[in-house]
Amino acid sequence: MKAADVRAKTDDELKGELEQLAKERFNLRFQKASGQLENTARVRQVRRDMARIKTILAERARA
Repeated sequence: MKAADVRAKTDDELKGELEQLAKERFNLRFQKASGQLENTARVRQVRRDMARIKTILAERARA
């Protein structure tokens, strides 16, 4: 997910996306703990996407 894609979405869409990513991160943590995680790079990607969304939401809140 690129920053331009995030900026094109509304606040409600971003909050929904953030919830979805949080659930995915939770599931990935469980997969890692049980040794079933295959795509380890996905953890980093989800974490960064969440940070990107939070940053855009904070920018909009300040404006």
